Amino acid sequence: MPLIIAGRHKRRVRFPAASLPPAVISTPATAQQQQQKRPGNQVPSPAKPGKSGKPSKSESSNSSTMATQQEPRPGIPALFTQPPPIRDPLVTETVELQDATLERCLEFLKGLHISQGSFNASGVPALQRDPHITYLYDSLEDYPEGFVAMDASRPWMVYWALAGLTLLGEDPTRFRERVLGTLRPMQHPTGGFGGGHGQISHLAGSYAAVLALALVGGEDAFALVDREAMWRWLGRLKQADGGFSVTEGGEEDVRGAYCAATIIALLDLPLTLPHDAKKAREAGFETLTDGLAEYLSRCQSFEGGISGSPGVEAHGAYAFCSLACLSILGPPEETIPRHMNIPLLLSWLSARQYAPEGGFSGRTNKLVDGCYSHWVGGCWPLLQSALDGKPLSSGAPTTTVGNLYSREGLDRYILSCCQSPRGGLRDKPGKSPDSYHTCYVLTGLSATQHHHYRTNTSISSSSEFASAFSWQSSPMRAVDNVYDKADRLVAFHPLFVIPHQAAANMRLWCESNPIAT
Repeated sequence: MPLIIAGRHKRRVRFPAASLPPAVISTPATAQQQQQKRPGNQVPSPAKPGKSGKPSKSESSNSSTMATQQEPRPGIPALFTQPPPIRDPLVTETVELQDATLERCLEFLKGLHISQGSFNASGVPALQRDPHITYLYDSLEDYPEGFVAMDASRPWMVYWALAGLTLLGEDPTRFRERVLGTLRPMQHPTGGFGGGHGQISHLAGSYAAVLALALVGGEDAFALVDREAMWRWLGRLKQADGGFSVTEGGEEDVRGAYCAATIIALLDLPLTLPHDAKKAREAGFETLTDGLAEYLSRCQSFEGGISGSPGVEAHGAYAFCSLACLSILGPPEETIPRHMNIPLLLSWLSARQYAPEGGFSGRTNKLVDGCYSHWVGGCWPLLQSALDGKPLSSGAPTTTVGNLYSREGLDRYILSCCQSPRGGLRDKPGKSPDSYHTCYVLTGLSATQHHHYRTNTSISSSSEFASAFSWQSSPMRAVDNVYDKADRLVAFHPLFVIPHQAAANMRLWCESNPIAT
C-alpha cells in the first residue's frame, strides 16, 4: 500500500532504465536569472541529443571542453576548479578513466552544469533535502522485479532508507510496525538474521537488522531480538585466529569483526564464550573479544591501509570497520596506537582524498566514489580521537590535532557532484542514485558538519564498553563551513552509524534486561 506522509500521496519507487534517453532538466527561472546576473558566469546550453537520445561524441567533447575553459562561479578556490599540476605521463586505461572522471566532476565543481540550481556565496549548491526525502520514502515501497537479486539484502535496504531519512531530520519511529513485520521472519531460530525470509543468518544482515531496530526504537523492537540465540550463534562464528566468519562455514574478514562487535555492544551480550564455541575454545580463548584486536592488527597492509583479511589489498571500508571495532573494544587513544601503525595509516588514508574532486577513493589507483564519504571519511574522527589522547570529564577537548583531511573538499564533492536532480545521492556524476549511496554520502556529509569527541562520562554501566558509549558531538563553527545552516544534518554516532540517542536507548534497555547464560 503506498505510503501517505503529511497528507501527500507518495509515488512508487522508480528507477531509470539504462536504455532510456536522459531526461532534460530545466533550471528554475530564478536560478537562471541569478546566474545571468553574475559577471563572467554564463550557463552552458544543454547539448542537443543525437539520434540515440544521447549526446554525440563531439557534443560530449564540447561539454567537457566548456567545463574546463569556462570561468567557475565566484567563491570557489582554484584547488577545486583546475586539474592537478602533476599528471601521469603514462597513458593507461586507469589514467583515461581518471581523466574522464575529472573532466565530468570539474563541470559540477565549477557550478556550470545545467542540472544545478542555486548556489551560496562559496559557490556550493544547496542540499536538495525534499527530493532526497521523497526518494528515500519511495525506496521503502515496491521495487521492480529486476531487484530480486537484492532479496538477500532486505535488512540493509531497510537500514539505508531509515538512516538516510533520520539524517535528513525525518522521524523513523513511524515505521516501527512495518520494520518489525519485515525483520521478524528473517530471524533464524538458531540466532542471527538472514538477508531475506528463510535464508541462513549472516553477520552483515544481522548488523543492519539490529541498527534498523535501534532506529525505530521502543521495547517491542528491542525485545524482538533473541539475544541468547544471537550470543550462541556469535560463539560459533568466533574463529581460532580471533576473528569472526560472517556466517557458519563462510568467509572471515574484518566486516565480521566490526559487525560482531557492534551487535555485542548494542545488545549487551555476555562476553564469555558459549560452551559450543568449539573453534575459539580450542584456541584457548575465553571471551568473544579475545584475540580480536590482534586479528585486526594483522590486517594492516604494507601500504598502511587495512585489508579485509591478512595479506590482501587495503580497502577504505575495511579501514573503517577495523578502526571502529578497535574503538568499540576500548578507548581509541589506547587500542588504535597499540594495534595499528598510525603514521602509515595516516599516509594511506590521506592519499584517498583527491584534488580537485575533493572526494575519497576506496583503494589505491581507483576513482572517487561518494560512498567513501563515510567509509573513509568516518575513519578521521576515530584517528583524531586517538591522537587527541585521554578525554576531558565533559565537553570537547581544549587542544586537538584538528582536521586531518579537507572537510571543505568533501563538502564540495558531495553537494556539487553527488546530488541527483531527481532526488537521492550517487557515486559520482553520470551514475544513478541508490539508497546505499544516499545513506552513506549523507553520513559522510554529517561527519564533516560535526566535531566528534569522547568524554569520561558514559551512559553504560559496563566497564567493557564504557568508552564506546562516551562519544558526543558538537556542530562545526559556521566560519569554517562552505554549506549553509539549512543544509546541516543530524549527528550520527561515529562507531554505530545511528543517532547517539538511538544507540543509548538500545544499550540501556538491554542492560536493564540481562539474558541468562
